[in-house]
Amino acid sequence: MPTFKNLRDYIAFLEQQGELIRITEPVSRDLEITEIADRTVKAGGPALLFTNVKGYETPLVINLFGTDRRMAWALGSDSLEEAAQRIEDVVKMAPPGNIIEKLRMIPKLAGLAGKVLPKTVSKAPCQDVVLTGDDINLDHIPAQLCWPDDGGHYLTQTQVFTKDPVGGHRNVGMYRVQIFDKNTCGMHWQTHKVGAQHHREAEERSERIEVAIAFGGHPAMIYSASAPLPEGIDECMLAGFLAGHPMELVKGKTIDIEVPSEAEYIVEGYVEPGERRMEGPFGDHTGYYSLAEMYPVLHVTAITHRANPIYPSIVVGPPVQEDGPMGKATERLFLPLLKTQFPELVDMHLPVEGVFHNIAILSIKKRYPGHARKMMQAIWGTGQLMFTKIVIVVDDDVNVHDMAEVTWRVTANIDPKRDAVFADGITDVLDHASDVIGLSGKLGIDATRKLPEEGFPREWPEVLEMPADVKARIDEIWPKLGIELPDSK
Repeated sequence: MPTFKNLRDYIAFLEQQGELIRITEPVSRDLEITEIADRTVKAGGPALLFTNVKGYETPLVINLFGTDRRMAWALGSDSLEEAAQRIEDVVKMAPPGNIIEKLRMIPKLAGLAGKVLPKTVSKAPCQDVVLTGDDINLDHIPAQLCWPDDGGHYLTQTQVFTKDPVGGHRNVGMYRVQIFDKNTCGMHWQTHKVGAQHHREAEERSERIEVAIAFGGHPAMIYSASAPLPEGIDECMLAGFLAGHPMELVKGKTIDIEVPSEAEYIVEGYVEPGERRMEGPFGDHTGYYSLAEMYPVLHVTAITHRANPIYPSIVVGPPVQEDGPMGKATERLFLPLLKTQFPELVDMHLPVEGVFHNIAILSIKKRYPGHARKMMQAIWGTGQLMFTKIVIVVDDDVNVHDMAEVTWRVTANIDPKRDAVFADGITDVLDHASDVIGLSGKLGIDATRKLPEEGFPREWPEVLEMPADVKARIDEIWPKLGIELPDSK
């Protein structure tokens, strides 16, 4: 199992594995890096370290997590299944309870506290260089203009640290940040995110809220900023669990927030209550531009960084992009937790083409009439799965990751007038199809076998399947048949 202390260790490991290349050709941060990364990600290509970004001495690294294998390595595992198994093994030790209670128990189980809870240090590489006052200049960071109609240059692979102004609980989220000028930027924390809740609570108290934005550090910390953890669960704890060692934090230079000591850059600042500025448009993970809207403004009080920093970035846009494997990691890691709440759940697939919150495909061990509909409602009421617009439920013998099989089973098993369920609920604020921002219709599709108790009067047929002894016999004689199939070359 690979182990890392920081982004540099991870980059070195990827290079040793032939999974990273250095690009010395001069390229622009405006559109050109996006086009190179887009082609590379869609082809399943390597991570890219741009050492000659026009106008900048700082290298830019991208596509760090662009395959399932690299994403698993970042989480300290050889596969996403292995990472998920580690979560499942610990969850099984927890006493009965809901998802939040089980997550809170992780540090207390099997003596894990010393391995997963973050620890504070007094000196850190992320503060090798400290810039304050007139020395602050966000333009020294090679932030990208990703798409032609973007509202400006964006910091994308962020770890945004805030504190609950009431209880003091830490939150880390991955939110896009638009650079306005050398010391202000736009904070695009969407209304349903915890960072936005912290900001609302501060505004209700007429208080400014302090913010730190970290870049780099341990790759598990980068991922954890994107994980849909329930409010009050520390992302640094999850990162420590995945990494197999505690995340080291150091207090910021101008704010009372602890930040990752091994980060490449830290941007420190505050948001004033009531202040808003137009942010966007932005070419988003939906594959469309999210429209310009009014968002809070971050005033930068310090920029700290390592000596000779590396800037990690990410591009979102028409799928598949680098956020695809990050979303797949979330799907696999959180499945064991969902199974503790819904033991009938066999598997779940959030297709990358559905940008993870537009469609969810569930397989269940059906136990009673209406069971599929119960699971639809459960998904729409669980954490950030509430954003899911379409839920498809199939039987336990369906491979939800095989879209050809899913399409066959769904179209064969449904009567649209009977098996389509419509509801109202929450949607992602980036959903451009909804009439009202953040609210939309929902569609559930029950593609399970129908029971007589569900009003189905006919016999449900069996799926065609060849007997196992015939398959074994043909496997035995296949080399003698002289049939060379395309996928066997």
